[in-house]
Amino acid sequence: MTDIRYGAGRAGPPEAPGDDASVIAQSLERPEIFAELYRRYAGDIHRYALRRLGDGAADDITADTFLTAFRIRGRYDLARASARPWLYGIAGNLIGKHRRTEIRALKALARTGTDPVAESWSERAESRVAAQAAGGPLAGALAGLNAGDRHVLLLVAWADLSYQEVAEALSIPVGTVRSRLNRARRKVREALGGADPTLVHDKHEVTGHG
Repeated sequence: MTDIRYGAGRAGPPEAPGDDASVIAQSLERPEIFAELYRRYAGDIHRYALRRLGDGAADDITADTFLTAFRIRGRYDLARASARPWLYGIAGNLIGKHRRTEIRALKALARTGTDPVAESWSERAESRVAAQAAGGPLAGALAGLNAGDRHVLLLVAWADLSYQEVAEALSIPVGTVRSRLNRARRKVREALGGADPTLVHDKHEVTGHG
């Protein structure tokens, strides 16, 4: 199996200029070039997996995301210049297999206010989700969402994907993204007495990140 990662004592990947679609297209003939996507996005995917599942699973989710992407790269829609939504979609499917772990951690956090996952969130939370993400009330609210709504909310709030990118990641219509997000935000606000720490703004209507 091709090793798509490069470490100490190994040569870096051959130059792979261009957008993500170009990298994927070139990798069909030169598989080692796919390592460029790992270089571009592994950090983002790892941070997202860490927030969702904690340190214990983040490494495995990240590695499996890129191995899966490598195996199915021949099916990638080359009309989409950015592979970021595609990678988050793969990661999301893998995270979904750990749904019980995520819910268990969220409920523990809501009940006790302390949990290894919470520590990961509080240390790494950026402007997308305020520090309250490590607090019990929000954790309880997130645990109370169904899997589809929670996934949409966190892709927007934590992965900073636009509505269109979430639609691409999950292979659902943009209208479904909006309805799931609105439902999730309403439930979070109700659980938190009107507060909305997820900071989801209208800018996410924009398609892509340029």
